[in-house]
Amino acid sequence: MAKKSGRIIITLECTEARAEGKPVSRYTTTKNKTKTPGRLEKKKYNPNLKRHTVHRETK
Repeated sequence: MAKKSGRIIITLECTEARAEGKPVSRYTTTKNKTKTPGRLEKKKYNPNLKRHTVHRETK
């Protein structure tokens, strides 16, 4: 019997764009649910703001 993988697909959304009234940028990635149970945060490039911003995992 094959072992189930703990990786799930998540969406990262910019946290600063809404406050500035610009469109949000979204990235799709995977994470290991067993090793990272909390919300993932990464610094990614937002092309609408033309700078790197913090992107947080959405539901």
